[in-house]
Amino acid sequence: MTTTAVPTRTQAPAERLPGAWGLGFQRGLLEIKQFFRQRDQVVFTFSFPVVFLFLFASIFHDDVHGSGVTASQLYVPAMMASGIMSTSFQSLGISIAVERDEKVLRRLRGTPMPPAAYFLGKIWLVLFTGIVETAILLLVGTGFYGVDLPTDASRWFDFAWIFVLGLTGCSLLGIAISSVPKSAKSASSVVVLPFLVLQFISGVYISIDTIPGWMLDIGALFPLKWLCQGLRGVFLPDSARVLEQAGSWEFGRIALVLGAWCVGGLVLCLLTFRWKDRRTG
Repeated sequence: MTTTAVPTRTQAPAERLPGAWGLGFQRGLLEIKQFFRQRDQVVFTFSFPVVFLFLFASIFHDDVHGSGVTASQLYVPAMMASGIMSTSFQSLGISIAVERDEKVLRRLRGTPMPPAAYFLGKIWLVLFTGIVETAILLLVGTGFYGVDLPTDASRWFDFAWIFVLGLTGCSLLGIAISSVPKSAKSASSVVVLPFLVLQFISGVYISIDTIPGWMLDIGALFPLKWLCQGLRGVFLPDSARVLEQAGSWEFGRIALVLGAWCVGGLVLCLLTFRWKDRRTG
């Protein structure tokens, strides 16, 4: 008696889903594409600090006594710092609030996509726009206002960690503040007002040596003041240190404060971030 062997069906291995890093990169490419499709947003984002730099540098362009730099040169690193915070804090604070109000976050939360991929996508967008913004301001500053690029590798290293820590801390603050607006309509007002105040008390529009001490003390609690100071230390000569509140660039303190804001901003995000608006719970 012969028996016929019954073929057994081999189960194909389940297709491995992409991880959070891969999905985050793809999400970042999508965010960048969507950003450039909105031409008015692109023009406003990249031209706003350049226009303000031109205006302030045209009004205040005399030599700053005892510093060895002109007022217009002081504005270049200040506007770079403002541009970094604009593309991170302001951009994320408003865009995430709008996406929450329009139920985009709620729909994404219901997909298999890891939550980390959403934030990684935002980070790629902020990193890309921050680099482009900084490069544009550097070109304008070196081409029209006499700012010299550093020739020392250590200065470029300082620029790298100041840029990364500043961008990270401001991005985390932007994610945290995105939970404050009750609707998309109020997002711009809620986010832009504190950013505007910080620009005035952190040495962006007004020189540090002319700001009242109590305002500087308040500004020193936030990352923008230290981001401005760090970038001045990178792109201005050491003679300009006399204009700082402490008479020094204080790179060590800058690293501590920006690093603390990275940690504190992450804690704020974990405690406050919501995928749904307040009306739906």
